[in-house]
Amino acid sequence: MATDNKNAVKLGFEQTLWATADKLRGHMDAAEYKHVVLGLIFLKYISDAFAEKYDELAGQKDQGADPEDRDEYLAENIFWVPKEARWAYLQGHATQPNIGNLIDDAMVAIENDNPRLKGVLPKDYARPSLDKRNLGGVVNLIAGIGLGDAESRSKDILGRVYEYFLSQFASAEGKKGGQFYTPQSVVRLLVEMLAPYKGRVYDPCCGSGGMFVSSEKFVEAHGGHIGDVSVYGQESNPTTWRLAMMNLAIRGIEANLGKEPADSFHRDMHPDLKADYIIANPPFNMSDWGGDRLKEDKRWAHGLPSTSNANFAWVQHFIHHLAPNGVAGFVLANGSMSSNSGGEGDIRRAIINANMVDCMVALPGQLFYSTQIPVCLWFLARNKRNGKGQEGKALRDRSGEILFIDARKLGRMADRTHRELSDDDLKAIAGTYHAWRGDSAAAYADIAGFCKAASLDEVRSAEYALTPGRYVGSELIEGDGEPFEDKMRRLSVELDEQFETGAVLEKSIRANLRALGFLNDEANTKG
Repeated sequence: MATDNKNAVKLGFEQTLWATADKLRGHMDAAEYKHVVLGLIFLKYISDAFAEKYDELAGQKDQGADPEDRDEYLAENIFWVPKEARWAYLQGHATQPNIGNLIDDAMVAIENDNPRLKGVLPKDYARPSLDKRNLGGVVNLIAGIGLGDAESRSKDILGRVYEYFLSQFASAEGKKGGQFYTPQSVVRLLVEMLAPYKGRVYDPCCGSGGMFVSSEKFVEAHGGHIGDVSVYGQESNPTTWRLAMMNLAIRGIEANLGKEPADSFHRDMHPDLKADYIIANPPFNMSDWGGDRLKEDKRWAHGLPSTSNANFAWVQHFIHHLAPNGVAGFVLANGSMSSNSGGEGDIRRAIINANMVDCMVALPGQLFYSTQIPVCLWFLARNKRNGKGQEGKALRDRSGEILFIDARKLGRMADRTHRELSDDDLKAIAGTYHAWRGDSAAAYADIAGFCKAASLDEVRSAEYALTPGRYVGSELIEGDGEPFEDKMRRLSVELDEQFETGAVLEKSIRANLRALGFLNDEANTKG
């Protein structure tokens, strides 16, 4: 497999690497192997960046430059890599039985010399359960990334590989993987709609940092600079927090993710932050968020959130951190659009009456690794009367209106279980939003079955439900326009999900009855 030339950047490069790396993991679980591979990719990245600067300084020795002067690297925001941690040294020992110990020592040495990485890097390569021949194979595999010409040595190649591997590990881990990774098409849609061209970007449940990476890409794609946005985030899971720190460092993104992992509800690491853009994918329907200990919290300006479901605690946390002209875009379970349990309907009504709901998007099912249920996107704006949109363009007065987009029929199946939104889908959804906001050249018009700009009076008449399907109506075609085979495939998936849910409920009920003595162990224990 040639990865040391321009072919390395062609489509399929990441897939080929993944296929090889996956073979090397043997019987190791994806959740465990993830840290092995991603840690090595990060190590390769910082070693490559260091080597490039080292060669430059070595060529300037006659001008007094010293390639072993640590300050030369720190001055250009390049991580200092001590001799025992440099990739050439580790690769030279890849076939040795002590390669695990050498990598652990390298990680420790890098953290000691770079305080920004303290506590971030994985350091468990010497464990007996990790096959050292396979580990050496991964080292040699990763050695081929980023070599050769200047283009393939850029941080973007290793960044692309890191990002692709994150998605593949999320897919391999299934539901557990969804806790640290939001599908790229969903992230891109959020970013394209929010258009974070300049200012403070905040994600209080940032997972592996994909929202920030995509935001920086958006800025650069629109002629801005990577420093035009300031990144603030937080993540409660320690291993995921470390993934995010590495993911951002490999992209050269300066970010404040707090000094350590922490729960945004109970240890807000940015209590005084007022963000221009909030972009997030909080855990769906989280029941054990500790709401009973926060009943007097100042964030609950629109009502006390349910202690058994954190959805509207997240919504109010976002609102609390929004700047006067700030906008927020985030993912929530579909129930958030219409539920009235636990006071959710009252909170939703208060937010709508405060004129902060800007747009609602219903997405198709099967987009996420963590769940196949359909989800929705909420967009909130503190100031709908004016403000600025893409590249600083003035927005029209949208007060008294909410845009509803029904995108449930969009997307295509990327594999047997996962759906993706195409570039055309993203353009259709984001383009509609920007046309309605007034920061694009296109004129907005309602489209039956797809989008509708509804008045607040219409929403009140619908008892404050925010489900797009209630407003956009039906397409002006015979039937529903969905091919029979597609509909049967979709309904079969939904029926299968309902069967699975029913089986789980039946098992739980039987266990409870058995514990109460009303069902003996010889009874039918199906499920």
